[in-house]
Parts: sequence; C-alpha cells; structure tokens
Amino acid sequence: MASDLKTRVREGWQQALRDILERSRSLGSQAVLAFDLDSTLFDNRPRQARILREFGLSVAHEKLRLCEPHHWDSGFDMRGAMRKCGLSEEEVEAHYEAARTFWLERFFTSDYCVDDATIQGAAAFTCAVVASGAHLVYVTGRHEGMRAGTEDCMRRHGLAQPDGERVHLLMKPNARDDDDAFKREAHARLGEWGTVVAAFDNEPTHANDYLRRFPGARVIHLATDHSGRPVTLLDGIVSVPHFSHDS
Repeated sequence: MASDLKTRVREGWQQALRDILERSRSLGSQAVLAFDLDSTLFDNRPRQARILREFGLSVAHEKLRLCEPHHWDSGFDMRGAMRKCGLSEEEVEAHYEAARTFWLERFFTSDYCVDDATIQGAAAFTCAVVASGAHLVYVTGRHEGMRAGTEDCMRRHGLAQPDGERVHLLMKPNARDDDDAFKREAHARLGEWGTVVAAFDNEPTHANDYLRRFPGARVIHLATDHSGRPVTLLDGIVSVPHFSHDS
C-alpha cells in the first residue's frame, strides 16, 4: 500500500531538514512549522498490535494473541497483519469483520493511543524547532477525546509539549468530522502565528494541500505509511524516512 511512496526518498534528504531548522532559527518567533501526528511523528504499530492481540484473546485465537508491531508493516492493512500473524486466507476472512469492529471501538481513543511509539528522531526534531524560537503546531486528525492520551504519549517520548504559547495542538472537535476538511480549515489558523516555513505529513493529500496553501513553505512527506488513496505527491515535496538528519 505505502511502499510505492517510500521509493521517493532520495539521497541527501537530510539537508532539507537541516535547512528547515536554519530558516526557523533565522525567523525565530515569526516562523511556524506544522506537524501531523500519526505516521508522521508517531508510529501507530504498537497500538495496532495491542488491539489485534486483545481481539485474539477475546476469540481465543492463539496466533492473533501473539501479534507484534512488525506484523503491521503494511500500514493499516488489517488483513495483511493477520496473514503475517500466520492466519490462512480462510481464517482471515472468518475473523476480519469482527476484528475490524473491535479495532474501530478502540483505535481512536486515549486509552489506546498511549501505546504509540515515535518515528526515529521525531522528539529531538520537535525540541529543536522549539529551541529555534518558532511556533510548532501539531495539526492532527485525532479528535478532542484523544487529547489526554496524546499529550501523555508526547510527554513519555519527549516530544515538545503543547503550552498554548509556542506549541499548539489542533484536534478535530468531533470524531465524525472529516480529516481532510478539518486540516484545510486548520491551515487558515496557522497564519495567525506567523509565516509557515515548513509542514510535515505522511498523507499525500494533506501534503499537497499544504503546498498549494503555502507555496513558499518546504513541505516534507514522511515515507512511512498512508491511507492508500491513489494520490500523487506534487513536485517540490521532499520525502524523508524519519527525522534523524545528522548524517
């Protein structure tokens, strides 16, 4: 699903991250950097694996009870994860609908998002942004009901903490709100804090929206995973595998 975009990562991608931090330092409090959370700063695979393990416990399926994060290497492909756990095609189809329902009841909650890990270098990069004097704005499709778990996970992993002054966390008011529409509305708020110099997102649709709205910004695509929608990234968007940029 997402492997095609991983091939966009080109040698020298680290320089784009270094350039962004340099521009942030030069603009200081006038700079604004926007970050998505899921599959951009956070790795959701531990959360996914926990849910499938718990589903396995609920139906007494030994193979699903042993699900690990690496079984979710194909993004949000639950059938693929079940196959990697060792289920046959017949077993996958027999359990999929119930597992999907079980997943939907848990994935978008504070109780489960606390299990997320971070993308390599993400914590240090967000702290470097704050140290530059810039505004850091988390723009996420998570809803307000996930705020407590999200902020707890940020604290545990050392990401820059929302403080209402330099670091801001914009979340959907309601779980049912459309992600694309919410993010486009959030773009209008970014200009309230200064000049948008960079935006980071794993979803091609959202990365493209940033570049169209802020043509002078450096837009970074995280080549982790995505929803699978057949969207081509616009020219000028740089794909990176993670945030570690020292080498």
